[in-house]
Amino acid sequence: MKVVSTKKAPAAIGPYSQGIIVNNMFYSSGQIPLTPEGNLVQGDIKEQTHQVFANLKGVLEEAGASLETVVKVTAFLKDMNDFAAFNEVYGEYFQTHKPARSCVEVARLPKDVLVEIEVIALVK
Repeated sequence: MKVVSTKKAPAAIGPYSQGIIVNNMFYSSGQIPLTPEGNLVQGDIKEQTHQVFANLKGVLEEAGASLETVVKVTAFLKDMNDFAAFNEVYGEYFQTHKPARSCVEVARLPKDVLVEIEVIALVK
């Protein structure tokens, strides 16, 4: 088991890591719309989702993976009424490669953000 840590995504804000590699699989912790410096991205679901994907790309790269090797995505939305706008941004990152996905509405997310995403990916 290997811990993944990068400055290209925000540091963990609790007793967990940005991600873990086991054998040839990478498991990310949930990424929220914080910049790598720890600043919360204000704005709508689209702006926040773009920041989450920037963070995911950072941890995936550090793990030796990429969006193209993601096999499963779990997305948590504060409000399912944002689903269409979220899905529009999501589709920009997964145009031809379409991993399995779950997307659920939750009562509350850390720092009251609108979106959190975690992924499982194959390490190259």
